[in-house]
Amino acid sequence: MPVAFSTEATNCGQLIGIMTLNAPKSLNALSVEMCKLLTQQLEKWQADNKVVAVLLKGAGDKAFCAGGDIRKLYDSMSDSAPMPNPYATEFFANEYRLFRQMHFYSKPLILWGDGIIMGGGMGLLAACSHRIVTERTRFAMPEVTIGLFPDASGSWFLPRMPAKTGLFLGLTGAQCNGSDALLVNLAEYAVASHDYETVLQHLIDSDWQSIITSDDEHSVKTSHSDTAHSITSRALATLPVANLPESKLGQYWQPIQRLMNSGGLADIDAILQNDTALAQLDASFAADKWTQKAVVTYRHGCPVTVALAYTLYQQTAQLSLEQILYLETNVAVHCAANPDFKEGVRALLIDKDKTPQWSRSLADCLTAEGSQYIRQHFSSPYPNDEHPFDEWLGSSAIGAQKVR
Repeated sequence: MPVAFSTEATNCGQLIGIMTLNAPKSLNALSVEMCKLLTQQLEKWQADNKVVAVLLKGAGDKAFCAGGDIRKLYDSMSDSAPMPNPYATEFFANEYRLFRQMHFYSKPLILWGDGIIMGGGMGLLAACSHRIVTERTRFAMPEVTIGLFPDASGSWFLPRMPAKTGLFLGLTGAQCNGSDALLVNLAEYAVASHDYETVLQHLIDSDWQSIITSDDEHSVKTSHSDTAHSITSRALATLPVANLPESKLGQYWQPIQRLMNSGGLADIDAILQNDTALAQLDASFAADKWTQKAVVTYRHGCPVTVALAYTLYQQTAQLSLEQILYLETNVAVHCAANPDFKEGVRALLIDKDKTPQWSRSLADCLTAEGSQYIRQHFSSPYPNDEHPFDEWLGSSAIGAQKVR
């Protein structure tokens, strides 16, 4: 099975649900089947009063989840594929539906974020209530290398990072560590990679009998959720704290903030494309190998991705999670029909020549015609009432229900 499920009994007779992404050869890349299995199991455990919390981890010692499994998606992106592409709809709809379910899950979702976390793995990370990183954590949104865009709810969590560091990560695919995750509120706890069993034992030893219950259904859900979260936080807060690498985002937040506020996208690009301009911005920032790797990724990345990432960052700050996932579905399905995503996957994963031939330059994207091309990605490719998430925008939206 691509996802393994088990439970551990607590000392007071409750259960900790454990979900393990079980595809270590593909670095636990998220597939349609995995999303469906996770959704179904979360529903079962939501209804099981004995399950007090859920822990999510990846198999193997290299990655929690390195992104989405896009090989089958690549095969579906033929010139004759209909629009919207049925498999692209299935792929992104199941992934985004899972993220929404996790964001609004009432029981604690604990993520063991050891190793590589990218793309779809970042969506899982962002959706959990209690995130643990280790000294081996390495996260990024590297979609600029494959001609997609920072999806998987990236339009939700990137704008919420301080000092526009999220925009920098979305444009450059910069790789970050556990300290960076703590800084930008993508993690709450730092634990050594060899201490997973200690984490589990702290949860097993916790006093879950103090969870408040009531005969009223709504009261059960609210009290159970709040108290279970507090117990989880208390258990994880007493763990030995890991010694993490220094945060690059913390070290360089000022030049990043100045760079991202240097003007529009053309102004940002002018600096990122020019070594002298970067050095004038901040010499130590420009000289750091971390920055240089991010800049090289940007310069070789897809210009359409850059334009999409920048536009989404500007336009989604005031949108709800459900609105953002609806919009990301539109953009993702358009990307699956347009040439750059297929070309990027070909160059990186299929032929592995790492020389993608992008359809447009950034200058092309910034013309009136190019801007129209970028905007077309945002329109729904579905006939009326056939968008997979139409119901999320009405009164039945979870976000709407929570404020009523």
